[in-house]
Amino acid sequence: MTNEIIWHKVLDSKAELEEGRVMTVAAGHKDVCLTHYKGEYTAVQSKCPHQGGPLGEGSIENGQLRCPWHGWDFCPHGGSSDDFGDGLETYALKIEDDKVYVGLEPEAAHELTVSDVMIETMVNWGVNRVFGMVGHSNLGVADAIRRQELKGKLKFIGIRHEGAAAFAASAYGKLTGKPAACFAIAGPGSTNMFTGLWDAKVDRSPIIALTGQVATQIVGTGNFQEVDLVRAFQTVADFNQRVEYQSRHAELMTLAVKHAILKRDVSHLTFPDQVQVEPAKNARAQTPDGRITALTIAPPQEQIDAAIDKISKAKRPIIVVGHGARFDMEAIILLAEKLNCPVMTTFKGKGQISDTHRLGCGVLGRSGTPIASYFMNEADLLIVVGASFSNHTGITPKKPIIQIDFDPMAIAKFHKIEIAVYGEISRTFGILNYSKGFLSQGKVNQTNEIAVRWAIWRAEKQQRLTEDRGQGLSSIAVFDELSQQAPADAVMCVDVGNNAYSFGRYFEATSQSFLMSGYLGSIGFALPASIGAWAAVGDTRPIIAVAGDGGLCQYLADFSTLVKYNMHVKLIILNNNELGKISKEQRAGGWDKWATDLVNPDFANFAEGCGGLGISVTEQSQLKSAMQQLLDYNGPGLLEIKTDTKLI
Repeated sequence: MTNEIIWHKVLDSKAELEEGRVMTVAAGHKDVCLTHYKGEYTAVQSKCPHQGGPLGEGSIENGQLRCPWHGWDFCPHGGSSDDFGDGLETYALKIEDDKVYVGLEPEAAHELTVSDVMIETMVNWGVNRVFGMVGHSNLGVADAIRRQELKGKLKFIGIRHEGAAAFAASAYGKLTGKPAACFAIAGPGSTNMFTGLWDAKVDRSPIIALTGQVATQIVGTGNFQEVDLVRAFQTVADFNQRVEYQSRHAELMTLAVKHAILKRDVSHLTFPDQVQVEPAKNARAQTPDGRITALTIAPPQEQIDAAIDKISKAKRPIIVVGHGARFDMEAIILLAEKLNCPVMTTFKGKGQISDTHRLGCGVLGRSGTPIASYFMNEADLLIVVGASFSNHTGITPKKPIIQIDFDPMAIAKFHKIEIAVYGEISRTFGILNYSKGFLSQGKVNQTNEIAVRWAIWRAEKQQRLTEDRGQGLSSIAVFDELSQQAPADAVMCVDVGNNAYSFGRYFEATSQSFLMSGYLGSIGFALPASIGAWAAVGDTRPIIAVAGDGGLCQYLADFSTLVKYNMHVKLIILNNNELGKISKEQRAGGWDKWATDLVNPDFANFAEGCGGLGISVTEQSQLKSAMQQLLDYNGPGLLEIKTDTKLI
């Protein structure tokens, strides 16, 4: 210890603390209870020695400083507690020029903690985006995250709901292929993340979940916010561990990140409160050097040979690409151009080939175009790449199929196929593109046919644009206008419901990227996903989120997060005061329409109230200029469009 005293100004005027009152003041990193009693100012420790109650929030009663939690009494001048041996520490205090100062010994240098080592290891592995909420049971980890952010190595985005944090991290992984982390307190904060974690799991988006936890000694005793998080996360997390005193802490984080990257799955680490600030001693952060292999594996030669032979004999092959092929499209399109064959996508793969490309056919399936379904029906061979054969896509098993994928569990997952090709997709297509064996005579050049089918579909869309029941705009009109105005490099975040089906069918993609909740199909995805997208690309690319009124209200408060970080996200809301997709399913199933009507706030006014731009459109004549105003706005904005639930 040293005799040196550091003086901290805690009040600009002693008059701020009236006679007979107490308050909490900050002196450096220490909370101090300041008292004013019988004309004397005194500084004592703020934590009650009983259970840590905040004495600065207490009161002076009968000449005693009373703890607000349990009523323990102390002398306000010296901190003694009568006959008890647990008095309060007092600190030096002086008043100069009417200002109050508290004197403390210099703070000790920060000692590296378990949390510091683990978060630094996470950053070294490239996980440098964290979405979450700081709270009482994760403060040690939060401080380690803060230190990395101060060094410029990490970006933390504080959200308003932990579910939004998990969705944002899931969207980040879908866009970049790299994991981000979501972060929450024990109990309800952690369980709030489950839906977003399941979204990441079923869509194969790598993600790290970091949770605070109550002290280990009270787990299982029914204490406040006590949930056994290791057991709770067993179903969703592929890697799921509690951090212990004796853990190899850097190695534990290395394994968590490695599992997330290689298995494209959920890794979960929970940090008991007492372990978070445990000194790291001699432990040091790890790096990925020498810990991970390249993944560019080639398929077995016999599979390649079988695929080439099958392609060579096909007259009308088509290529169907899913979200798993999003980083490999250059090589895939090159093969399509050699074959002059149609390329269509699953809904999750929307935009991976431009709708303006001479071979692009849009989306296949329930959210798709009649162009894609036409060519699937006419094909004599389906080459399916990075797709999961979802029922929503409707890839027929009645046609011969070559499936190419880097995940052996995805191949022939639901039914038998003719030829399985297991290998990294770009490597596999590189081999196919160098082969001459499939370029036989007799293949149909389907290019002109694709153009004809597009002309038919666009004429149909123009007819649908004229429909008007006087009950709001049609979704067709919204997405026709968005097709014309959306920047070619935008990241488009899609919600769930009729708005999503119409988006997939009517929006004509150029080179945008699309993010959606695929297999889980979770309503509310779009707004949190836009936060994840912004964390990935910042202001280098426009970000547009499209949602219905039902979906937006799931995480509406996080519009304020867009404003807080000045995220240039543009929200387009199709407001029909109804869960329209569910109403449609009720009618189709022979049930009465029931409990699907919605009462909504004025979304445009809400956006303005948060500090962003809010615009409302009720007439089609307003749509063009309103959308242009939204997209030109330098900041977060929301366009609310009154739509007709039947015109989808």
